[in-house]
Amino acid sequence: MSFYRDFNDKQALEAWNAAKGAPYRTLTAAPLAPALGAEIEGVDLSQELSDEQLAEIRRAFAERLVLVFRDQEISIEDQKRFARHFGSLHRHVLASSSLIAGASADPEVLAWKTGKTSRYTAGDGWHHDVSCDEQPIRASLLHVTRTPDEGGGDTVFANGYLAYESLSEPIKKMIDGLTAVHDGSKAWTAGYGAKPRPGADFPRAEHPVAPVHPVTGRRFLYVNSTFTSHFPQLTRYESDALLDLLNRHVERNVAFQARVHWTPDTLVLWDNWAVQHHAVWDYYPAERWGARVSAVDGAPKAA
Repeated sequence: MSFYRDFNDKQALEAWNAAKGAPYRTLTAAPLAPALGAEIEGVDLSQELSDEQLAEIRRAFAERLVLVFRDQEISIEDQKRFARHFGSLHRHVLASSSLIAGASADPEVLAWKTGKTSRYTAGDGWHHDVSCDEQPIRASLLHVTRTPDEGGGDTVFANGYLAYESLSEPIKKMIDGLTAVHDGSKAWTAGYGAKPRPGADFPRAEHPVAPVHPVTGRRFLYVNSTFTSHFPQLTRYESDALLDLLNRHVERNVAFQARVHWTPDTLVLWDNWAVQHHAVWDYYPAERWGARVSAVDGAPKAA
């Protein structure tokens, strides 16, 4: 069952608040940074999880937003099984694209190999995964199997709760009632040079700028420099200025951020609504291989 569809929003909020901060019994969760993230130990994702362990993973996910599981020698089917606890599996429009080295034929798996012949690496820029979908990815699960020998290739994550809460009150009042357009062509055509299938367009959707999280009840900032094109309620000049302000607010405030250093067979699970991320491509010409499976479950909602 999905983490989010097991109960309605009110029940989710009550359950999370009741358990928040209690000791864990079936795992350990060592904070990665003050802002967000935790290194999880005591979990084998190649096996079925007990109800108690899954419940504790769910709580850690709500509390820390980014969970790092080391030394996970798992198959794609294991990864999918874990992902299904957070919703229905997402099918990426570029999953089998010839633009991506190492791409999988499975549309539920976004796999890649970045190396010396790559023109780009997936995720090299601040973004929420596929925020252009009507139901954007809720939980992303990335399993990296090969990393550069000399280091590099970290992923930086930013806490969207803190990004929203640290804005001034006048800016909050301005954005609370706004929506933003998220456009797949901005990321994939302008960024990767990809074209949609004949007769089709890349996804395009409109989402609240400051939605309320259904589990924690906290508002988070939901715009990003990769997919977000504009605010339809504003003029183009106003929109460009405000979007630039919000994007720079996330990028420059390292206090919102945590950095995951990858080692082979690490799986990272993150809340793709309340968190933005940036894959750092600082390892050319070395190689980094990975595969992402993601879950969808509804769309961000305004207060």
